[in-house]
Amino acid sequence: MVDVMRAIVIDAPGAPEVLQQRVVPIPAPSVGEVLIRVKAFGLNRSELHFRQGVATSGSFPRIPGIEAVGLVESAPGGEFVVGAQVATLMGGMGRIFDGGYAEYVSVPAGQVIPFHSDLPWATLGAVPEMLQTAAGSLDVGVEGKAGQTLLIRGGTSSVGQALGVLGKLRGMTVLATTRSADRVSLLEGLGVDQVLIDGGEIADQVRRLVPGGVDAAVELVGVNVMRDTLRATRRGGTVCFTGMLSDQWSIPDFYPMDWIPNGVRLTAYSGGASDLTSATLQGFLDAVARGHAPVPLGRVYALDQVVQAHHDMENNVVGGKGVVVL
Repeated sequence: MVDVMRAIVIDAPGAPEVLQQRVVPIPAPSVGEVLIRVKAFGLNRSELHFRQGVATSGSFPRIPGIEAVGLVESAPGGEFVVGAQVATLMGGMGRIFDGGYAEYVSVPAGQVIPFHSDLPWATLGAVPEMLQTAAGSLDVGVEGKAGQTLLIRGGTSSVGQALGVLGKLRGMTVLATTRSADRVSLLEGLGVDQVLIDGGEIADQVRRLVPGGVDAAVELVGVNVMRDTLRATRRGGTVCFTGMLSDQWSIPDFYPMDWIPNGVRLTAYSGGASDLTSATLQGFLDAVARGHAPVPLGRVYALDQVVQAHHDMENNVVGGKGVVVL
């Protein structure tokens, strides 16, 4: 094996152009770590925030990237066989230690998830972080159950689309929002029951469709609309704050009794690798292979197109989950 690899390195925060492709040494895994030959990695807004310098953790210089899929190249502790298909995500990847924007990545064995699939690497690369976030929001954040109504605020985002798929697989009635009428057909194609055009306030629309309010809502847009999302939720229902597509994360002078309607529960979900089990990942990939679940794959890039990919993320034109295939 050659001892160098191509990787994207950030020396300091800035515009997408700070993402520099370089030739660097391949990491040498210690016992308890796994070296993965990266075949694809998903693109995430948290990487955009890290690159911009507004993330809450991380250091530079750094190879970014909070997820990757590929093949085990080496596992000194014997946790995985060489050549096994695996996914990895989170756990400090791409912030505390070098991440997936590279031909190889070394990560702790505990955040490596095995799977087996004949799906294309582009499809596989779209799944790990998106599935972890969507499944965790549904299972932990709102404890969604069959027969309930689910509102997805920010439905055309990659996580929003995954939530739509998972909600329908679970037997829920799904409502999802988009700011653009041009995206309605995208959500309907995922099986979403009601698509709402979001002009900033949708609670009245929701309550016309579901008079008592929805059972569960996942907030992916941000705190600028979350108060309205809370108003769309029934007493005893739950809103889970998962995302901030608007880049608005915090509430100045937050006064809970003014913000939260009587009896509505507000939770949050961020999660990590341990929240995505091998069984959950394998089950979802099998459902995709059988045609029972679509993967909201947006644009596919090569490694030397990462700068353009970040421009596309900033301009919200990826159209689903962006993936880099090596």
